[in-house]
Amino acid sequence: MFDNLSDRLNAAFKKLKGHGKLTENNIDAGLKEVRMALLEADVHFRVVKQFIADIRQRALGQEVLASLTPGQQVVKIVYEELTVLMGSTNESLHLAGPTPVCLMLVGLQGSGKTTTAGKLAIHVNRLGRKPYLVPADVYRPAAIEQLQKLGERLSVPVFAATTEMEPVRICQDARAAALKAGCDTLLIDTAGRLHIDAQLMEELQAIKLSVAPADILLVADAMTGQDAVNIATSFNDALDIGGVILTKMDGDARGGAALSIKAVTDKPIKFIGVGEKLDQLEAFHPDRMASTILGMGDVLTLVEKAQAVVDEKQAAELEKKLRKSQFTLEDFKDQMVQVRKMGSLSDLLKMIPGVGSHKQFKNLQVDDTELVKVEAIINSMTREERRKHQMINGSRRRRIARGSGTSIQDVNRLLKNYTQVVKMMKKLNQRGMRGLQRGMLPF
Repeated sequence: MFDNLSDRLNAAFKKLKGHGKLTENNIDAGLKEVRMALLEADVHFRVVKQFIADIRQRALGQEVLASLTPGQQVVKIVYEELTVLMGSTNESLHLAGPTPVCLMLVGLQGSGKTTTAGKLAIHVNRLGRKPYLVPADVYRPAAIEQLQKLGERLSVPVFAATTEMEPVRICQDARAAALKAGCDTLLIDTAGRLHIDAQLMEELQAIKLSVAPADILLVADAMTGQDAVNIATSFNDALDIGGVILTKMDGDARGGAALSIKAVTDKPIKFIGVGEKLDQLEAFHPDRMASTILGMGDVLTLVEKAQAVVDEKQAAELEKKLRKSQFTLEDFKDQMVQVRKMGSLSDLLKMIPGVGSHKQFKNLQVDDTELVKVEAIINSMTREERRKHQMINGSRRRRIARGSGTSIQDVNRLLKNYTQVVKMMKKLNQRGMRGLQRGMLPF
C-alpha cells in the first residue's frame, strides 16, 4: 500500500536534500511535486490544498531556512503534517455503556462488512470481551449463512436470524439473546446497497434508534479512493458515525482514502484491513502510517506482531537452549512457524527502517513458500536427526528430500543455513549477549 505515493514523495525529497541551503524557489518546486504526488494518489483536492499551505508556511520559517540540514527538516515537517492529517493518534472502539455494548457496522454492499464483523470479533475477544454476532442483512443472498459460518470458525455465537424477520427486530431480539448467552459485545452486521439510497439510511437510523450503539463503524473499500470519502460523508451526515474501517488496504497502492477521510469528515480511521484472513485487521496509527508512507519503516507494528505470536514460556526455554548451545533443528522449525504467523516476509521487511525505501530492497520479493519448504524438510526428519544434525549423511539426505517432495540441494541449503545460525548464536553468547529479544531469530 502507498507504493506509488512513497516513490513520488521520496523522489521530491531527494531533490530537496541535494541543496545545502534551501530558497523559497527550491521549496515551492519541491512542494509542487508533493502536490502532484498527492493528487495522483487520489487525495481530495481541498485536503491537498490545505496540506501544502500548512507545510509551506512552516518550511519558509526559520525552522527550515536556518537549519544545517534543511532538506531533512522539510521531511520532518511533512511527516508531522501527514500524522495530523490522518488524525494524530489512534482512536480505539467506544465500549462504554450498558451490557451488552452494541457496535454497529454500516457501509455499501461489497465493502467487506461481514468479514470485518468476524475480524472485529477476534479483536474484542483479545480485549477480554465476549462478542456476539448479529446478521441484520436480510436482503443479500446467503448473508446470514456467511456470518453463521464465520461464527462457527471463530467459536463465536451468532444470533439465529431469518430472512423473514425485520432488521430492527433482529437487533432487539439479539440483544436479549446475547445477555442470556453471557456475551457483553454485540457486533451488528447491517445491510448494504450498491449505492446510497433513502431506504437504506432509514433502516440504519431505525436500528440506531432501537439499540443505541456505543459505536457506529463505517466499513469502506480503500481502493475506491475519493468515492470512499464521499461515502463516508454521506453515512456520517445520516448516522453521525464514530469512525471508519478501511478494507483492502493491502491492494491500495495510492492511499487517497486514508489521507482524506479524517480531514473531510472529522471522523477517525480506527482500523485497516490488510488481507483476507480473519486475523488481518490492524489498529490504524496515523504516526506509523506517515512513517510507512515516507519509507521510514514501522518498528512498533513489527514488535507488536512479534509479541502477538511469541509464547513467553517458549521464548524463555529457547533462551536457555541458546545459552547452552542446544538449539536444534526442531527449534529452528518452531521459529520459522512463528515468523510465518507474523505475515508476509516482504511486508515485514518494509517495516524495518530504511529497507522499504532502499533501492536495493525496493522491488525485493521474498518467496514465503520457502518457509513452507523448510518446514516440510524438517518434518521429514526423524526426531534423532532433528536433535543431532551431524548424523544426516548422504543417504539420509536423499530420504529426507524424497519424503518432503524437495531436492537434495534444498536439504543441503537448509542444513547450511541452520549451522550458520548456530555459529552466529555461539558468537553472540561468547560476547556476553543474553539472546535475542523475545526469542525471535534474524533469518
